[in-house]
Amino acid sequence: MFLLAISLFNYKNFTQEQFEMDAKINCFVGKNGVGKTNVLDAIYHLATGKSYFNPQSVQNIKHGEEFFVIEGVFEKNERKETIHCSLKKGQKKLLKRNGKVYEKFSDHVGFIPLVIISPADSDLITEGSETRRKFMDSVLAQLDNTYLHQLIQYQKTVSQRNALLKYFALNRTFDATTLSIYDEQLAELGPQLFEKRAQFIADFTPIFNAHHQAITGQAETVQLVYESHLYNGNFLDQLKEKLSVDKVLQYTSIGIHKDDLSFQIDHFPIKKFGSQGQQKSYLIALKLAQFEFIKKQSGVKPILLFDDVFDKLDEFRVGKIIDMVNKDSFGQLFISDTHPERTEQVVKQTNQSYKIVHL
Repeated sequence: MFLLAISLFNYKNFTQEQFEMDAKINCFVGKNGVGKTNVLDAIYHLATGKSYFNPQSVQNIKHGEEFFVIEGVFEKNERKETIHCSLKKGQKKLLKRNGKVYEKFSDHVGFIPLVIISPADSDLITEGSETRRKFMDSVLAQLDNTYLHQLIQYQKTVSQRNALLKYFALNRTFDATTLSIYDEQLAELGPQLFEKRAQFIADFTPIFNAHHQAITGQAETVQLVYESHLYNGNFLDQLKEKLSVDKVLQYTSIGIHKDDLSFQIDHFPIKKFGSQGQQKSYLIALKLAQFEFIKKQSGVKPILLFDDVFDKLDEFRVGKIIDMVNKDSFGQLFISDTHPERTEQVVKQTNQSYKIVHL
């Protein structure tokens, strides 16, 4: 799996640009603000149907323009695949594969396996539980389309139940029969999603620990702890027990939509007790483990995007990444960096083919 070429029209700061890619390493270098990260985000957009950095799709249109178009030609299983993503203001986003429009974007997720490592990943530590749930879901969705469709249905059902609770409060009424329909749907979907998340963490944690030990030289131990209401017993019973609370709050207060991942170092929250260097190592290990997990489960080496990471890593961590590239652990890499000389010096050490694009 690799990207052969990509074209950008009115995407973020680009008016019109086309890039031909090396099958192994591609480096986009230049000063801040020239669009290095935007190229990587365009690749992410083609793989997932959305931006990694700006989920508001219309804000990815170049200022003063009415639309954007991204088109990429990939090679997968010795076959060329053309992916087209476009958006015009006031219209729905369009995603096509080889000219055929996807009715549901979820059908495309996982077709182009991809992992991005970015300074923005610090949000996984600093932000709320939703960010960490999205991390779990992004890995599982790339590997299990059934999981993604179940998750979408669960989220719709929670939204409908919340709307009903608001209606009850606004109109000072209550209908237990209608509410029970949503409760039963959640009680069916929730445990299935919970079991898949729990199994994922059980399988993922040893891979994560191995990467963390390699990056840090076994300096400390780290933990990933999955937290969910569904560990507390029957989900339907819990929904009934929490009904009086939910009626006051006007939303569903328990369920897998409230799950969290506790990031720990030596069994303490890394957000409070981890240094910047320890947090950085934790996140790099997490993303490299994500890469390896997807590779093992799918049998395909995901495309790997390194956004501005060489500027954030010390020589030891960079050396570890170079070792992995030399062992052919990775497939196609994309790197953004502000220092062309440093980038070329790093990629030369990999003994792989590479291309450097100056922006």
